[in-house]
Amino acid sequence: MKKFFPALLILALVVVGFVSKDRMRSVPNDSFSTGEVLKYKVHYGLITAADATIETAPALHYINNRPCYRTTVTGKTNSSFDFFIRVRDTWQSYIDTAAIVPQRFYRNIEEGNYRKRETVDFNHYRNTAFVETKKRNRPKETGNYKIPENVQDIVSGFYYLRTLNYDRMNVGDKLNLQGFFDDETFNMQVTYKGREVVSTKAGDIRAIKLTPKMPKNKLFNGEDAITVYLSDDKNKIPVLIQAEMFVGSLKINLYEYKNLKHKTSLLAQK
Repeated sequence: MKKFFPALLILALVVVGFVSKDRMRSVPNDSFSTGEVLKYKVHYGLITAADATIETAPALHYINNRPCYRTTVTGKTNSSFDFFIRVRDTWQSYIDTAAIVPQRFYRNIEEGNYRKRETVDFNHYRNTAFVETKKRNRPKETGNYKIPENVQDIVSGFYYLRTLNYDRMNVGDKLNLQGFFDDETFNMQVTYKGREVVSTKAGDIRAIKLTPKMPKNKLFNGEDAITVYLSDDKNKIPVLIQAEMFVGSLKINLYEYKNLKHKTSLLAQK
């Protein structure tokens, strides 16, 4: 019996290991679904510089044999701002419908003469991310990186914030997210700042105020440089994003929305 015990123990550990790697978290989501379309004006100071759109595809997509929302963020400078720098950017995340984490992330960056295409495939069972990058006039690059559990990309992180119940939070409460971007993992701490009414192109909207803590960088001015406002209703859509940069202020302002999961008016009561 003694000689069989170590073998049985090893077998048990292997079985437990396989079981644990075959499981992902389940996040309740009653805020968004397929077909949602959000449109924004991007203001740089007093100038309307660009248009942005966030769309969730009408049908689910399957990545790694998991159903996913395909969410696409596009940004395009208008003709007058193209004179300074022409931007045609596309960011896309395939968000697991149950775990609300990305299964795949894609970027196509066209900013002036700069070109970059990137695809990140996430393996949440092995906690790895495989990155394939192609830049203009450079050979394709690939890399495999370790990632923390339930890691988010830039797009999916916003959708995860939409699933949370802010009625249970107090002003000053902090949320901690793990992110992966530009081949690196980072910690993102988001502070809940309460509720207020904000003015948008779509009207005055009662909103949930969040401030993500920014690491030191050459773009944003201070740790609390970015403020995100989500609609204070069941949909929790981003209605306004403000950013203080070293070279000026940026505002991303909602002006149109359709196909929300919940039929509701976002406008604040007067």
